[in-house]
Amino acid sequence: MLECGPAPAPQDLCSHQESLSMVAAPSDGFHGSQWRSTCLLPTEEQKRDVGHPGRATLDESLGDRSPWEEELLGQIRAMSDSQRSRVLEAIQHRIEEHTQVITIPGGSSGLGLQLPRAGHWGPSTVFCLQLLWKEVADPGIRELLAPLNLEPQQPVEKAFLFLVYGLILRECASSDLVRRHLMRLLELSHQTAGQREGMAVASGIASSSHLQEVWATLEHLGRTRVLRTACTSPDYQEPYADVHWRWVSSTSLLCYGHMALHAGEHILPWVDNVISRMVYYFSCSCYDNILETSFLSAAVMLVKALKQEHSTRRYRFTQIPELIQCLLAILQKEPNFLATLFRQKIILVIMELSKLRPSLKPVVKSRILQTCLQSLYMLPPMEMLKSCLPPLDLAPDVMVLYQKSMQALDLLLQTFISENKSMDEMCFLLQHTEPWLKSDKSHECKRVVQTIFLLLKYVVDYVKLTDEATPSMLGHQIGLLMLLWRDRDPVTQSHSRQCIYLLLQLLIQQKGSMGQFMHLNKMKNFEAKALRRSEMKFYNLVKALDRSLTPAQHTQLILTLLGGLCSHDHLQCDLASQLVLMIFQNQSIKVEQVAEILQGLFQELPSIVFKNILQTMMKAVTMLGTQHTQETVEVMLSLCHPSERQVLPLWKALASNNQLARKVLMLLYMKLKLRPPKELVRLSQQAELISLLALGTIYELLYTREYKATVRWAFAGILVGLLTQLHYLFELDVVEGISDYQEDSLEVKPLSPCRTCLEALKGLFWTTNYWEVFAYLQLLRGWELFEHLETYTEGVTLLARAMAHYDCEVKAVLGQAVISLKSSEERDNIVAILVITEFLNSQELTQYMSRRAMDNFLSLGLSSPNQLVRAMSLKGLTSILMDPKKVVLLRNQLAGLLDSFMGPEPQDLMGLMEILGDILHSLGTQGIGATSIRMAQHLLSLFEDEQAPVRGGAISLFGDVVHSGGKKYRPALKRQAFQALVPLLFHLVDSCPAVVMKTKLTFLRCAILLKWEFRKELFGKLAWGHGLGAENDIFIYMALIYLGSPHKNLKRMAMKFIGGILQDYFTDLCFSLKRGDLKIFKKYLEVLKKDSDSVSRRFYQNFLEDITELSKFVRQ
Repeated sequence: MLECGPAPAPQDLCSHQESLSMVAAPSDGFHGSQWRSTCLLPTEEQKRDVGHPGRATLDESLGDRSPWEEELLGQIRAMSDSQRSRVLEAIQHRIEEHTQVITIPGGSSGLGLQLPRAGHWGPSTVFCLQLLWKEVADPGIRELLAPLNLEPQQPVEKAFLFLVYGLILRECASSDLVRRHLMRLLELSHQTAGQREGMAVASGIASSSHLQEVWATLEHLGRTRVLRTACTSPDYQEPYADVHWRWVSSTSLLCYGHMALHAGEHILPWVDNVISRMVYYFSCSCYDNILETSFLSAAVMLVKALKQEHSTRRYRFTQIPELIQCLLAILQKEPNFLATLFRQKIILVIMELSKLRPSLKPVVKSRILQTCLQSLYMLPPMEMLKSCLPPLDLAPDVMVLYQKSMQALDLLLQTFISENKSMDEMCFLLQHTEPWLKSDKSHECKRVVQTIFLLLKYVVDYVKLTDEATPSMLGHQIGLLMLLWRDRDPVTQSHSRQCIYLLLQLLIQQKGSMGQFMHLNKMKNFEAKALRRSEMKFYNLVKALDRSLTPAQHTQLILTLLGGLCSHDHLQCDLASQLVLMIFQNQSIKVEQVAEILQGLFQELPSIVFKNILQTMMKAVTMLGTQHTQETVEVMLSLCHPSERQVLPLWKALASNNQLARKVLMLLYMKLKLRPPKELVRLSQQAELISLLALGTIYELLYTREYKATVRWAFAGILVGLLTQLHYLFELDVVEGISDYQEDSLEVKPLSPCRTCLEALKGLFWTTNYWEVFAYLQLLRGWELFEHLETYTEGVTLLARAMAHYDCEVKAVLGQAVISLKSSEERDNIVAILVITEFLNSQELTQYMSRRAMDNFLSLGLSSPNQLVRAMSLKGLTSILMDPKKVVLLRNQLAGLLDSFMGPEPQDLMGLMEILGDILHSLGTQGIGATSIRMAQHLLSLFEDEQAPVRGGAISLFGDVVHSGGKKYRPALKRQAFQALVPLLFHLVDSCPAVVMKTKLTFLRCAILLKWEFRKELFGKLAWGHGLGAENDIFIYMALIYLGSPHKNLKRMAMKFIGGILQDYFTDLCFSLKRGDLKIFKKYLEVLKKDSDSVSRRFYQNFLEDITELSKFVRQ
């Protein structure tokens, strides 16, 4: 059996008792486990084998010899070979005769095999040597046995026969005699445990003088018997002869064990062969309890033999991993209850084997740790261990068995760290505890934390780590322990905290920092006095970890805490989130950590269950973004494609701080400008371009409520960036999918880069409430101009014209355009000059920039290598703003053209309207004064022209004219616009689609001029409404305006009109109206409820039911 020897020095670790006592002596302030503090004493060796026949090693009698044994040996040595042969034959005969009487298959004979200690015989009396006395007729042999006083009345134990047999074989000088009689002995039945043990004892004793002969005999037995019965199923009912040999492999294993035990100094040359046979016979034999018992007994004897040989440490073994694998196989088959000390014995044997050379490979050690931890940690909880036992005659003390098994595990871990005194080894050991630290079962978690605590306490007190390795996984293991700080079990809580302190102490010892060491001791004392101040305690520990861990370890710690966010245990989730928040608040995150941390958080976000935990993590992201804005933005761009939107919560978190949100958009704008030339961009890399990722992100943020104010602030930069980005994409020829987009399609699919850029451009105006500019281009189909490089410049010009007309961020965009005009990039120059030349017609431009400054910038464009830039610069220099004298000239020209235009039969009416439109655009803010009224009146008469182009041209020009009269003539032009409403309504259903499109724009411009309340809703109906229902909606919006008119006639006409629409087109309204429309409808209708006019109140009562019914069918 494996013993606990005397206590050596701590660094020696040869003794189990000393090493275990070191584990269980916690210092003040630590609460060690008392039940694992006492080692098995050597005097308890026999107690281990109670109830387990066949496990004794039968070597106690081989120590000090009693007087009768010396006399027996003297008699044996005096015998001749023939006399020895006759005694051996007589013993064989009696053993065989007895075996035929007792036929308990595979079981014990009930006699036991404890050898008598010096000076007395054992207690069993079922077999007597007097039978042998009667059978031996030779007086010489009788004389040999006479000194033993074997009278017929005195019984002896059967084991004594095997002992005598072995002693006789050992003293034989003839090798042939030894082989012959040993083979005869081994041919006896292997059915009972006593028989197998006896054969092994005799073989072992004989091998001490005849090692080669015994080896050869066992080899022969293996070839002829062991392998023949190896694959026989124990459940099969074989004939009696087969039962005779069924457990021969178990006998062979015991024989090899006794051979090793008796080999002495000859053990090393034979040890690898012995182990190989043991492993082979175990592997190829049918597994049962007898086989595992025999193998373990043999392994114990082998370890004992190796411990007694001093040169073992210098020998390089070749079969140790295979032997350990067999022991682990036995351990894995142990039932999930404790009735024996098998677990302890196996672990202790493995511990001793791990000390041999060469050192075990990590894969072997890993297998050992996994198997041993699983075998012990998966046992039922302490309170259930006893109740899980099967029915037994004598129930064992389960608590003692458990304590000793856990002590063996502690010793194994201490041996591993003592054999390799490094932080890498410590992390390697802790790595295998991870599954149990994460266990949902409280007793498993409690066991593993206690094991870790005892190991760390031992290392801190007795082991000096030899290197300054800083494995990053140490941070991960610290994180797992930190997640147990609020465990429901107080013991687990306490041990997890103490483990952190011990690990910190190891780190500080490595660095040799006395200051930190003193601070750590103060923290430990503080914790002992103020356990309730948990938040302060956590904060102090977090700060200590921040100082002690390397960036890689610190990163792993945070990633582990992030993993704890996904638990379904709210306590653990809350702890993890608070710890992460503390770490971020401490500003200990370094630049090189940001990427891994954000990637880890991004992976965990979808699995976070609790809303408040998610909110806490968003606060942490805000802090991280504040500290490392650029790195945070760069990492978030790389997490996933912006269109997938999983990363959107992180972007929202960065918008909780206004200044941070501005920094984010500025960085995105800068990333948008990172545009490598086409020749440097491979086709496979296009999707990974940082500018495209920035573009997709900007597109998503445009529609994110948290960024609304920031987008408005950065409007000019985003606009110029998007315009130049679209030109860049045309340069890359990435135009696929830009024209295939359908706004009303229900199919959701990622947008192409070009389409994303165009939709972002449109969204910029819509989300910032510059919807008039959006509408201007939408109704003129101006956005379609951006879909092709050939019409791109027309699109930019039209967009800039609409912005100038509605005074949309002119000052800011002008500033960005001036910066772009100075850029070395040609695309920047093109966008800038197109915008600037159109802005020259803005009413407010002179407030933002002087003519001289503008002249300088336009002159700069004249030196551009791009022809378009030069041409547009020249056009700008010749504008009215730069040359005011042209106003008079243009107005004079306009007067002459108007005479021709308003004549009875004008020539080339379309050409005249086009020229008039150009003059109006050129005059810009100067306007045409009273002439605008005359033109508007004349254009109204052309609305009904037979030619569709003329109707369309007149309607379009009318929209320009009503906005060109200036403030002085605006009231008169409003009257003209009012008169045009009814004709325009009719032309919304004109037979010519081109006329309809121009009518929609002019109708909207009239509504804007008249300042209707529903201008934006009206645009929605005009732009996206279809069929008769859409026109009905427009009519209703117009009529709603007059429900509040002070003129009774107008109000009653509006009521009559609305009532007719509700009655005649109810079904169409169900499909065309939306909930938003209905809310507006109800709002204006509610006003009539309290109107003083009885007709108005009656109208409300009559049509309230229709409105209620309509609300059941309208869309969202």
